[in-house]
Amino acid sequence: MFSSASSFLSLSFFNYLLLSLLCFHLGNSSSTPTKIGNGYRLISLKETPDGGIGGLLQVKERNNIYGPDIPRLQLYVKHETQDRLRVHITDADKQRWEVPYNLLPREQAPAMKQTKGRSRKNLITTVQEYSGAELIFNYIADPFSFSVKRKSSGQTLFNSSSDGSSSFGVMVFKDQYLEISTQLPNDASLYGLGENTQPHGIKLFPGDPYTLYTTDISAINLNADLYGSHPVYMDLRNVKGQASAHAVLLLNSNGMDVFYRGTSLTYKIIGGVFDFYFFSGPSPLAVVDQYTSLIGRPAAMPYWAFGFHQCRWGYHNLSVVEDVVENYKKAQIPLDVIWNDDDHMDGHKDFTLNPNNYPRPKLLAFLEKIHSIGMKYIVLIDPGIGVNSSYGVYQRGIANDVFIKYQGEPYLAQVWPGAVNFPDFLNPKTVEWWGDEIRRFHELVPVNGLWIDMNEASNFCSGLCKIPKDKQCPSGTGPGWDCCLDCKNITETRWDDPPYKINASGLQVPIGYKTIATSAVHYNGVLEYDAHSIYGFSQAIATHKALQGLEGKRPFILSRSTYVGSGKYAAHWTGDNKGTWEDLKYSISTMINFGIFGVPMVGSDICGFYPAPTEELCNRWIEVGAFYPFSRDHANYYSPRQELYQWESVAKSARIALGMRYKILPYLYTLNYEAHTTGAPIARPLFFSFPDYTECYGLSTQFLLGSSLMISPVLEQGKSQVKALFPPGSWYNMFDMTQSITSEGGQYVTLDAPLHVVNVHFGSATYVDFYATVSEGTVKLWSEVQESKFALDKGWKIVKVTVLGLGGSGAPSSLEVDGKPVTGASNIELSSLEQKYITNLEVGDEKKKSMMVEVDGLEIPVGKNFSVSWKMGASG
Repeated sequence: MFSSASSFLSLSFFNYLLLSLLCFHLGNSSSTPTKIGNGYRLISLKETPDGGIGGLLQVKERNNIYGPDIPRLQLYVKHETQDRLRVHITDADKQRWEVPYNLLPREQAPAMKQTKGRSRKNLITTVQEYSGAELIFNYIADPFSFSVKRKSSGQTLFNSSSDGSSSFGVMVFKDQYLEISTQLPNDASLYGLGENTQPHGIKLFPGDPYTLYTTDISAINLNADLYGSHPVYMDLRNVKGQASAHAVLLLNSNGMDVFYRGTSLTYKIIGGVFDFYFFSGPSPLAVVDQYTSLIGRPAAMPYWAFGFHQCRWGYHNLSVVEDVVENYKKAQIPLDVIWNDDDHMDGHKDFTLNPNNYPRPKLLAFLEKIHSIGMKYIVLIDPGIGVNSSYGVYQRGIANDVFIKYQGEPYLAQVWPGAVNFPDFLNPKTVEWWGDEIRRFHELVPVNGLWIDMNEASNFCSGLCKIPKDKQCPSGTGPGWDCCLDCKNITETRWDDPPYKINASGLQVPIGYKTIATSAVHYNGVLEYDAHSIYGFSQAIATHKALQGLEGKRPFILSRSTYVGSGKYAAHWTGDNKGTWEDLKYSISTMINFGIFGVPMVGSDICGFYPAPTEELCNRWIEVGAFYPFSRDHANYYSPRQELYQWESVAKSARIALGMRYKILPYLYTLNYEAHTTGAPIARPLFFSFPDYTECYGLSTQFLLGSSLMISPVLEQGKSQVKALFPPGSWYNMFDMTQSITSEGGQYVTLDAPLHVVNVHFGSATYVDFYATVSEGTVKLWSEVQESKFALDKGWKIVKVTVLGLGGSGAPSSLEVDGKPVTGASNIELSSLEQKYITNLEVGDEKKKSMMVEVDGLEIPVGKNFSVSWKMGASG
């Protein structure tokens, strides 16, 4: 949904200029780095009881830039698995904020008392490396730095030693400023560090800013911190034609700037700890497997979620929604899920229905109708709960003390209902209350999923606010996102005005700008300053728990704000994009990044959220969006209608592109299973399948579904051809399998792509049509192989065939395979079993009977045509 910050930020030019002049950004990539710290010395190193090593670091010389250095640090290193190494550094004397272990379950770093035992030998003089199965940890004691190497090749993956280089300095650890860097080879290809809109494509680009801090600004803002925070990157390297990939996660939820200079990468963080995880790979797929084994496997989505979805902010009443469903049917465009933004609500309040525009009896009748044909219904909820004494949700929230506090009172903000309080999802009581509200709403309206929006969290105001006494807020006129509360800035605390200014919103705005004040307090005294970027994550966990508890089915949740591990609970869409050719192109890079982040169910608003797309753009967008893992058309309140049937040419493109999507739904669902079990992205960059082929490392205009289904869309206005890269192999056109391209070493090919043509190709594969008939008691199964190579190369065979629901009661006989009778000397067995019914079904005076027949012991190559037939015994 659009909000006050969803367009370009509303700072005046004067304020922007003042910020630009006064906020000298120390360590900016274009200036000589300022020496902020003098480093640490490792003074002890001992084995820990859990098989790791622990050490004590002492500051070498203090300074007060960005605050005093923390004098003593605890180092903990452990090979947690064969392919995962953890390096954890924190204050040795005081507990510091970390991502809560109950939200992201993982091993606890041992307390200092476990590493200070006198009985254990100090290893600092005898041990310089700590080796695991795949990775090696090395260190330099003074000034302290560490490196991580790949055991098999000796290649250095991470090295925090500056070696006297001018590109970065030593490790710094202060209360509100942490800095650490790594050297990088200049030919490394890096991916990740989001969420942001990357104009240079999927590869990280030297000199581009990478700021991580969840923010409600539109995705049209380039190189700015957007809705999610994912402090992880994948590093792909190619040495003499041999590729290897690894990943680095810094598990820290505080705001941070990451400076990538090509030969180095520097983190500058405003709190928390250094909690690094290194994943050895060496393939890109192995990296995401290892990564999601730590952060949580992606949620298994319901099958219907892979159908097409339609939404709009501005479906003013139920009749409009009914017309949309009917018009999709008339246009013969598939539609599985219809959505409401906040139009169904009473005064924009969560868990309510507008009694005039969405009367419950009529809505229930509509839902009964669409549910009967398998369609689903999803609605939006925002985290802000309207402050209204007659509003039951708010009353119960106050009674249960569930809201984030400021100076002991619920923190007051403004979103769509007007004045709101924000639930504190770190509080167990809030999770229970939220679940109860979802249960109540589900009893009111049997929705099939929930859309959690504005959960960065978004606030139309900034600072400490009060409800005005002399005016109505909101007024009921205008766009609704102008702040109408009486507010004053909060700058008196170091949490609201930290010494280091991250590049928030791309303009170094205060970190409390248009969000919850960062000195506000969560459960157990946790500061919003620390927990800000996990707000949407914690809401997704609470929402998932509530929905799963309702019916025991797989929940479907769409969340705008995400963090490390969000994919275990929710899907994601890329937020408020623009109906432009550039945004169509950007959508591919963002989608691919979220696959790496462990959030594979992702897509962008098809045709753009705002303003109005052109007819040609909408044609081309559905040709791409039909192959997003999450495929939804969504538009802004102030934009003209853009459902796919609004233009006949777009409707034709939709029927073709979505027709193919629905044809491959079983394949998408299989990819969903693979994502849930191994973390494998549904939509992937080409280098996932062709890691040795360097030409595809930066390719951002094509993508794969799974390992080998390649989408090569038109992304430019007025084009009727597309230049597509074909990696080595044989590629077949999904729409016409008689057309193929053989690419010996990889090459670009110019493809015809007039309007309505989607270029979708698969690599080496097997395509088989299966048929079955029952005629006069004879059952026949056979195949017609269209493409055989993949199955023949793999040696795949059909061993057993099972057929259900056959008529008859006697034993089957006269088995033939490929037209030849099967004799008793064969290993092939024909068997049958009468199927049992839980309830007796009667047809006329007879109970219905059916048989299950199995043919076992076959040795039929999948890549060759076959036929199997037999006769059924007569019905008794």
